[in-house]
Amino acid sequence: MDKLLFGTGGVPHSARTGSTIDGIRRIAELGLGCMELEFVQRVSMNEAGAKIVAEVAKQAGVKLSAHAPYYINLNSPEPDKIKASQERIFQTARIGAICGAESIVFHPAFYLGNPPSEAYDRVKSNLAEVLARVKELKLKVVIRPEIMGKTSQFGTLDEALRLSTELEGVAPCVDFAHWRARSEVNSYKEFVSVFEQIEKKLGRAAVDNIHIHVSGIEFGKSGERKHLDFKESDFQYSSFVKALKDCDIKGCIVCESPNLEKDALLLQGKYRTLPQTK
Repeated sequence: MDKLLFGTGGVPHSARTGSTIDGIRRIAELGLGCMELEFVQRVSMNEAGAKIVAEVAKQAGVKLSAHAPYYINLNSPEPDKIKASQERIFQTARIGAICGAESIVFHPAFYLGNPPSEAYDRVKSNLAEVLARVKELKLKVVIRPEIMGKTSQFGTLDEALRLSTELEGVAPCVDFAHWRARSEVNSYKEFVSVFEQIEKKLGRAAVDNIHIHVSGIEFGKSGERKHLDFKESDFQYSSFVKALKDCDIKGCIVCESPNLEKDALLLQGKYRTLPQTK
């Protein structure tokens, strides 16, 4: 991408209705640039509806991504649950592609008491089967395992980067709130370090088309508890925005704060006031 876009995870609260179409239109009215489609429980949108979404988004100039249903565990010991998880990712990719979404985000797995190395091998193998189906249909999407916020969940920065280096068509969804809960990364220097790690592992293209989730967060010893608005949390969002600017990051910043568009606009406003350093 040639710039950095800010938007919301789901339909903005101030949209006329909770429909995807009204959400896209409201994003454009607010002057934001992207919106993530949230298929929380299932992919209920059909192909005809997806084509309409694509047309509205194109006319509005809004970039879309799609989040797969939450119940996915590519490390499940039960074959039926693996198949169901794979199908949820694939259907999100299929319908998302018709909508014009290029990034398909998903929650990969739980460790379930397995050593991380064993969970990694199982997640990689099961994800590779999904990627084969995506390639067969020639879907123009990037499958993005999300960095997760609980210690029981598969999805550290290293795990997401490793999958991205070993599987074609995979790149991370870097959730800074989740990583804050898990690693306590929360300073300008640490934000820059994350971007440097991504570029070192995946090349400059990865930070020229990045996909980021961000919000405030409450967490404890086991990691994430709940998302918070920036001003109700200790997340150093001003330093985060400065790191984005100084590292010349491009792509999509999806805000998942409870107040959605208010924090997305807050970030965008701060970003636009900063001078370009490169």
